[in-house]
Amino acid sequence: MIHPDSEIRFVSPAIGYGVFAHRFIPKGTILWVFDDLDQVIPPAKQAMVSPVLQRLLEKYSYQNGRGDRILCWDHGRFVNHSCNPAALAPGFDLELAIRDIQPGEEITDDYGALNIEAAFECSCGFSGCRGTVGPGDFEAYSGHWDALVADAFRQVERVEQPLWELVREQAEIRKVLAGEMPLPSCRAHLLQGPHDRR
Repeated sequence: MIHPDSEIRFVSPAIGYGVFAHRFIPKGTILWVFDDLDQVIPPAKQAMVSPVLQRLLEKYSYQNGRGDRILCWDHGRFVNHSCNPAALAPGFDLELAIRDIQPGEEITDDYGALNIEAAFECSCGFSGCRGTVGPGDFEAYSGHWDALVADAFRQVERVEQPLWELVREQAEIRKVLAGEMPLPSCRAHLLQGPHDRR
């Protein structure tokens, strides 16, 4: 489920729609959490989907570390890529605001962290844009993403969390915040290859 202070807006004919904050969302806020309404489509079922639906599935879902496609039931599926994302995932099934998000600002993610299967040319407009986003980005940038998430994670207890009741890993998050366990790396979501698919 995506944060309730977000909405879909038209971005451009080339991009289509995106998700925008309609109120201030502070750094450390859980922006998205995997919930019971999200569809989990395992590889065997993906292979049986018609080509028309396959294209839509590839466009509007992401691939988890087991090779399942996750199709968000709400407007979370319209979150666009940026090389300067507003949200990233730790090793939990959620996304965290890694900086303050102002009203009217687009809520973005880094698609390189979503097990993409093919590279694409990026047009995010960020001055440090990578130019091309590809499958190798997970390996190349996971350390940087983990550092950004770790910095934001310290704020989790200090900001309002409307999605908290949907978080499945509440006990583990409390342990991380208490210093009883390390924050799991985003690499927990990395699909290692076809041999790992269960």
